[in-house]
Amino acid sequence: MLTKQTLYNMKPYSKYKQSGIEWIGEIPEHWEVKRLKYLVQEPLKYGANESANDDNPDNPRYIRITDFGSDGNLKPDTFKSLPENIAKDYILKEGDVLFARSGATVGKTFLFKGYNERACFAGYLIKATVNNKLIDSTFLSYLTKTNFYENWKQSAFQQATIQNIGADKYNNLIIPTPSSYKESLLIANYLDVKTSEIDELIAKKEQLIALYKEERTATINQAVTKGLDPNVPMKDSGIEWLGEIPEHWEVKRLKNTCQLITNKTQVKPDYVLALENIESWTGNILNTVGANEMQGDVNLFIEKDILFNKLRPYLAKVVIAPNVGGCVGELLVLRAYDGINSSFLFHRLISEYIITIVDGSTYGSKMPRASWDKFISNIEFGIPPIIEQGLIADFLDNKNKEFDNLLSKTEQEIELLKEYKKALISEVVLGKIDVREEVNN
Repeated sequence: MLTKQTLYNMKPYSKYKQSGIEWIGEIPEHWEVKRLKYLVQEPLKYGANESANDDNPDNPRYIRITDFGSDGNLKPDTFKSLPENIAKDYILKEGDVLFARSGATVGKTFLFKGYNERACFAGYLIKATVNNKLIDSTFLSYLTKTNFYENWKQSAFQQATIQNIGADKYNNLIIPTPSSYKESLLIANYLDVKTSEIDELIAKKEQLIALYKEERTATINQAVTKGLDPNVPMKDSGIEWLGEIPEHWEVKRLKNTCQLITNKTQVKPDYVLALENIESWTGNILNTVGANEMQGDVNLFIEKDILFNKLRPYLAKVVIAPNVGGCVGELLVLRAYDGINSSFLFHRLISEYIITIVDGSTYGSKMPRASWDKFISNIEFGIPPIIEQGLIADFLDNKNKEFDNLLSKTEQEIELLKEYKKALISEVVLGKIDVREEVNN
């Protein structure tokens, strides 16, 4: 796999000189340090201060910050346009670079490249049309993906009371500039190829994560509905969505397997769980919040209680209470009766079937929630004997650990690839490594 060590093995330029800029350090001897205002063919320009009310596909697309996709393309589902008579003064050209000037996304950039339709841009954006006799616009776009650019942004913020970078500050953005447009183009083309290769690797690993999650879901569903013995005799459960279950299993309502605990208090213990503390579909606890951060009455739980989210059930935030007492807010506290294994019941409740049917019962549009009394308590499912419950629970606990390890490893590999990509871009556009021979070969 690609690592930062790959960068250390790449060839630097033969001669360097001091750039005079601490964040940049040395640059190749034939490069220069220039400000953006000397690399554009026209003054930086603010976009149209117009509302995004038009969605006529025959008019130029109206590009806003919210249209910037994480993949460098325009989002396909956010299309808005401006009437021609307004848009004509803000039409974008191939290679224009858009800079966000305020708000949470200040400093974010977008390269207008490869878009086959006409487009204009909104007022919270600033357009830079580079002089392509001096520098390639893709090279400039890559520069804005580096730690150097992040440092420059922070420096700009320190000089202002609010996070806002206007055209006056962007004009003075310092850019290490190759001696010719041709060299900047060559570097940009090199990065286009290499970053595409990295993006493909990341996409494959993201697909692998999706497959692991699908396999985890299928494994849980199979075990809690059919058991572990593929040859066991089956019978009709009498429940349409459940189908057949092992012949020796019983069908019970949820309320006959566990008790709803409603031990309300305003005196909050030290251990507090909220929805945001629970990872979806895994039962993993991410962190906890302080007792003072939980508003209103809370519900107390003890070890091995099952905590089930009634608010937005589609999030599948279900967990077995850890070996400490604590409290929750928008979570049901369920305590298994004798003869019911808590871990089995947890796996039963976090299965795709249960989450789907509970989610289908919700009421309320802004804060959809499910009712214990009217729906959740009456859900029916198959229950094996207590010993088999334990075997199934142990099997799924072990499987979950395997999946967690696979997911964690793959996610770490993705993060390493992203770090490598950013490091590669920085090293190349700041002139720390020489890629000219690689491109020419």
